[in-house]
Amino acid sequence: MQLRSDNFENGQPIPATFAFGKRADPFALSDNRSPQLAWKGAPPATRSFVLTCIDPDVPSRGDDVNQPGRTVPAELPRVEFVHWLMANIPPECGELSAGACSDEVTPRGKRDPFGPPGSVQGVNDFTGWFAGDADMGGEYLGYDGPCPPWNDALLHHYHFRVYALDVATLPLVRGFSCAALRAAMAGHVLDEAELTGTYSLNPAVAG
Repeated sequence: MQLRSDNFENGQPIPATFAFGKRADPFALSDNRSPQLAWKGAPPATRSFVLTCIDPDVPSRGDDVNQPGRTVPAELPRVEFVHWLMANIPPECGELSAGACSDEVTPRGKRDPFGPPGSVQGVNDFTGWFAGDADMGGEYLGYDGPCPPWNDALLHHYHFRVYALDVATLPLVRGFSCAALRAAMAGHVLDEAELTGTYSLNPAVAG
């Protein structure tokens, strides 16, 4: 399988329009558009697709995150941050246009994010990040783009993956977790493809 985007090349920076946050002084909300994605070469037995976007470079501790005069050290252990989970994408779907599934920052999260007919979208990790925030707290479903700490010394990598499955539907309901998705997919993946983009809000970090 192959996965590509008209908006960025594999291993290259993601334009700010497809991010949740952009560089300012030090940070501002961005356009948060979902990028154009297209995939091909799925096995003939494919009955549905799964799409994910995960950043594995998120600080494991928040002590220094977005703190003036401090830097999140590059050597700090990192954890995953989920930006997008979508399952039960019909097999005839092979492309999502730019902005099709998100075209703005939605405070407290999108209630019913757009997706191909029959698809179901999971919760992303902005839900936990904004928990307790009076203005932004809520359940974040669908795509919400890059927004790494503006003082992080490490360049973040965003792994978009498409999985071809041998089943038409997974037993998942709206707002499912990444763990639930991985458990449901186990034993059903015929093939997969990956596209990785980079992003940073730190002017001292290239990308």
